[in-house]
Amino acid sequence: MAEPKTVSVQIDADARFAAAAGGAARYFGDSAGLESGPAAQLQAAVVNACEEAFEHLSPGEHLIVTFTVHPDRIEVGLSHEGGAHPAVGLDTIAAGSSVLGGVDRVQYETQGSRAVTLLTKYLKEGAPRR
Repeated sequence: MAEPKTVSVQIDADARFAAAAGGAARYFGDSAGLESGPAAQLQAAVVNACEEAFEHLSPGEHLIVTFTVHPDRIEVGLSHEGGAHPAVGLDTIAAGSSVLGGVDRVQYETQGSRAVTLLTKYLKEGAPRR
């Protein structure tokens, strides 16, 4: 079994960085074998999640975006300080928003003082869904 490939970036609350994170997600989707449509949906979901996460950042705070490519899925973690607020609003998660419709699963957790939202896109048909 192949080892997961992980890349992390720390970004400021700027739409241009959200677009760059989306571009990275698209790159990982394309290189992992996702078809064009699902790769574009993953890209859009990451951009939207970053933009929403920016609303939860305190002044001077950064968003950490971590991309992990596993043999069967791509995971994108968004984390920031302040465990009381998820990187993506719980209202967006609970509503099953089309904003995140490009991913198969959305999870929220705290890791110490960090709030983490994990977006998962499965690479194969028949993989677990939400």
